[in-house]
Amino acid sequence: MKYIIHGACGRMGQVVQQVFREKLPDADLIPVDPMAKDGETYTALADYTGPADCIIDFSHHSLTPALTAYAAAKKLPLIIATTGQTEQELACIREAAKTVPVLFASNFSMGIVVLTALARQAAKAFPDADIEIVEIHHNRKLDVPSGTALTLAQAVLSARPGSRLVIGRHENGRREPTDIGVHSLRMGNVVGVHEIHICTDTQTLTLRHEAHDRALFAEGALTAAQWVVTMEPGLYDIQSILNGILQ
Repeated sequence: MKYIIHGACGRMGQVVQQVFREKLPDADLIPVDPMAKDGETYTALADYTGPADCIIDFSHHSLTPALTAYAAAKKLPLIIATTGQTEQELACIREAAKTVPVLFASNFSMGIVVLTALARQAAKAFPDADIEIVEIHHNRKLDVPSGTALTLAQAVLSARPGSRLVIGRHENGRREPTDIGVHSLRMGNVVGVHEIHICTDTQTLTLRHEAHDRALFAEGALTAAQWVVTMEPGLYDIQSILNGILQ
């Protein structure tokens, strides 16, 4: 199998290559990164004209149009692990999914997939509870809130019709019963922590996931890569893989 690693020089791109070489020693990795200066890494997808089986993207959302156009033109299954896409960039993803299988996820941790399902169930079980989501990441992370926190929030909102998403509270701390709050902390070298606090007047349930090593995201990407190449064109999420495992 040949895997194009898009964003190969970034922190996650390097981890992905390391994990793939350990887990799939016979796989061919094709590194692509616009910031590459080593002379061995392609600086643009268009520069690579050879065969491939899948593209794994850990680059930047601004590259989404070129990424999806390349995947569609080459008929290559695509895994997108970047977040922060604009509406125009999201439209490019949906368009590509008409031609090739696209797995688009904010987090490739299977633990987060389980946490998302639990969050939805807990929101249904405690319909009157206050729910607040807290995410903690390293001090270099750019997007706020994290894409994973927003995914968790959407899971809660799907179980609580009429609720509204509130990103932090900077002027007025008072919450409304329909609020689903999301709060972000940036500090040190924290890989990633996500907490969901479900609180009533008599009890609190806290759901928490902590990433200890970035390799867990690469392991999830590897599982996703092996799965997505078997799928028909369409837009998939990481929950789709879990559903297959649980069946």
